[in-house]
Amino acid sequence: MLSPVPAAQAQNTPEPELKDLIPDEAVANPEGWAGQGDVPPPGTPTGGLDPASPLAELPGMVPWPDTAATTPELASLPAEPDADQALADAGAAAPLGPELAAGKGEDVTVADHLTLVFPQNLATFPERAAFLERFRALSALRRFDSGKDTIAQVAARARADKDLIEQLLRIYGYYDSSVTQVVGNEGLAVPGAAEGDVAVRFEIAPGTRFRFGKIDLGNLALAGADYPALRDTVKIQPGDYLDNDKIVAGRDALDVGLGETGYAFAKVGAPDLLVDHKRDEGDLTIPADPGGKYRFGPVISQNPRFLSSRHLADIARFKSGDLYQRSLQEDLKRAILATGLVSSVTVTPRDVNAGAAPAGAAAPGSGTPPATATGTTAANAAAPGTAPATGEVALDIGLIPGPLRTVAGLVGYESGDGFRVEASWEHRNFFPPEGMLRVRGIAGTKEQLLGTTVRWNNFHGRDQVLTFDIYANTVARDAYNARTLAFTTTFEKLTTLLFQKPWVWSAGLEVLASGERESSAPGQFVPRNTYFIAALPLRTAFDFSDNLLDPTKGWRAAARLSPEISRQQGGKTVQYARIQFDLSGYKQVAGRAVLAARARVGSIPGAPLADIAPSRRFYAGGGGSVRGYGYQAIGPRNSAGDPSGGRSLVELAVEARIDTGLMGGALQLVPFVDAGTVSESISPTLSGMRIGAGLGLRYKTGFGPLRLDIGTPLNRRPGDGRVTVSVALGQAF
Repeated sequence: MLSPVPAAQAQNTPEPELKDLIPDEAVANPEGWAGQGDVPPPGTPTGGLDPASPLAELPGMVPWPDTAATTPELASLPAEPDADQALADAGAAAPLGPELAAGKGEDVTVADHLTLVFPQNLATFPERAAFLERFRALSALRRFDSGKDTIAQVAARARADKDLIEQLLRIYGYYDSSVTQVVGNEGLAVPGAAEGDVAVRFEIAPGTRFRFGKIDLGNLALAGADYPALRDTVKIQPGDYLDNDKIVAGRDALDVGLGETGYAFAKVGAPDLLVDHKRDEGDLTIPADPGGKYRFGPVISQNPRFLSSRHLADIARFKSGDLYQRSLQEDLKRAILATGLVSSVTVTPRDVNAGAAPAGAAAPGSGTPPATATGTTAANAAAPGTAPATGEVALDIGLIPGPLRTVAGLVGYESGDGFRVEASWEHRNFFPPEGMLRVRGIAGTKEQLLGTTVRWNNFHGRDQVLTFDIYANTVARDAYNARTLAFTTTFEKLTTLLFQKPWVWSAGLEVLASGERESSAPGQFVPRNTYFIAALPLRTAFDFSDNLLDPTKGWRAAARLSPEISRQQGGKTVQYARIQFDLSGYKQVAGRAVLAARARVGSIPGAPLADIAPSRRFYAGGGGSVRGYGYQAIGPRNSAGDPSGGRSLVELAVEARIDTGLMGGALQLVPFVDAGTVSESISPTLSGMRIGAGLGLRYKTGFGPLRLDIGTPLNRRPGDGRVTVSVALGQAF
């Protein structure tokens, strides 16, 4: 008996190599050794195996299936529902049922292959127009391709549209409606359908329209004397026809009404409708809890060093003690965002001293009107018939400052003005609150400028702006050359995109010293004259248009008056006034076009033209004046053929802003005709009127239309260009 080899020894035993496994006999006589083997069975050819002998079974092999065995039958699958429905619909379509073949009802073609049939008595379904508008927007069949889609695909979409019709009918209170669909390609007389196309037809029987039954508005009766007005905002009474749109609108109107009448913490839940088919009615519940009634308290900034509480109170359109209104709270939030100083803002109402429900409130529900509130103190006395506000709500303002510094630059070139480079740096809260500091400069072929501006937005009131500006510049125009040092200050009430005001105004002071020289012919010397000018520019404007940047209806009017004192270097002093009136109107015509017109009249009485500095005279021409003519190119000319300005001005303009429908409706085509004249007399005249015409494009953006105008003078003089191009933001007027 052999002893087992220890594990350690077995692991250390080297494996034999291939040559060690070959017997010596095989090495000495390979062919003889290969011929040796087991004795073959009888019948086996010498030296080989019988090819017909079966193979020995190999261990672990799966046996080959017996092909002779009977293959089990597969279970039958249920028929595909679309195919069954499609076959049934196709069979039903040829011929038509007697109710459709008889022509009962009124056919409404929604698409070439889609028709709805309504009852002939339209009083049965008076909301048909609104129903059709919704169905067209949501229909799965409206845009199907009858030439490519199979009948099974059309049938599936038809079932989806049938469900949609039934759902829309329920929105209008028809809970027992009947909708019959027919899908096929024979016998369906649908206008526009080619022979062999698949068409779909729905016959609609709305049935009885349900009405509102009981209406429960939760605890709304706790609003006391405010209850009747708040109840009326819902605009739903028992017995009214059931309409889900009215339910949504009523819930929202109640929520708004509570928020606008002092109920700062009111809660209005989701409406619930319980439909009773036995009564043909639906019972409506809108859970409402008004809570207490409040007045505005303090506005408290959470970052007073950035924007103080006092400044935020100045921005608000309410005062402490005013009745709380949710819209005024949201307006304050938008106004803070409009400053451009914050990246985000939160306005959180906080109950300073809890408001109590008015006395005499009825029990929850809407069945019993509440009693009139009593016990009102003098401090909280409300108007007759309203509930008193007994609480005070503070507004906590959370602020996250945004980027405050801006560096801007502009490089441009114009054939008439040459190169122009502008750069500016500003800090929008350098002098808190909202005190902006801006440093700007211009380097150009015809103008150079260096200036500093300090501007306080919302200065002691919403949209009130105080501005100080000091600058030095040189200008080389065709009309004159000027070197100016100026200081101006302006206090103004602005209109904004957030709140377009019907009336705005401004008042200011302007002091400047300007060395100016009119243009002259080659070889002619014109001395430079220095003017010391003090002016009090005043402006007022009325705006009754519908949009600040892109008006479509309404009108605007503005008046400017600037009394001025001018002292020349030689000691001559003159007094005069610059007066200007502007009027524009807008009217929508033909549905897709806006007709706009503008007129401007100006006059400078009080001094001869020669005693008025060239930079203070009237000029006309350019993209903001008379398009088709160059900047300041219209008016009297001097001996050099350059504009010399005048003491009176008349400008007229008319244009049509036509929507093209291109680029998603953002592109407008604008043909225009402008006219203008400048006279040396103080009386405006139409003599010497210059007319320009052209075509413009407007691309509407979220911040106003981008404007491109190409104009040409119709009665140009020598020296006038043939074509002008102007690009700007906003409409021309």
